Amino acid sequence: MMNQYDTRMTKIGFITIQIMDHEIKVLEFGEKVIPDSVYGKSESLDLAFLQLEEYFDGKRKTFSLPLNPDGTEFQKKVWKELLKIPYGETRCYQDLAIGIGNEKASRAIGMANHNNPIAIMIPCHRVIGKNGSLVGYAGGIETKIELLELEKKWK
Repeated sequence: MMNQYDTRMTKIGFITIQIMDHEIKVLEFGEKVIPDSVYGKSESLDLAFLQLEEYFDGKRKTFSLPLNPDGTEFQKKVWKELLKIPYGETRCYQDLAIGIGNEKASRAIGMANHNNPIAIMIPCHRVIGKNGSLVGYAGGIETKIELLELEKKWK
């Protein structure tokens, strides 16, 4: 098992992606150093950054990459539900809670969303407050707005 990562400049700033055995483990905003990983290029990383570039250019609405985020069973259930939110649409935490069959789990879903290790590809930016407010985002609210506007533009 080899962990690799790379940081590249994208249309929304630096993004760091980590892979393990050709599966995406992490996508974070900014230039990061990922412990226990080797910095460098690979076909899997090239493909991940290519698909991101296509997404930013409006040419890709879904990612066709193997995603394997580390998390609890509950978190993985929430992240799977996030993948069901259509491109260019948003959902609130309560919608996700209903989707996983636990109407009262909105706060726990918020925490799972907050801990999503693969931003953009697992589209946590598509989650908004029940009243339509843009709640926190790992890349910053400005980045969340930019991603939502990008998807509206190309929908």
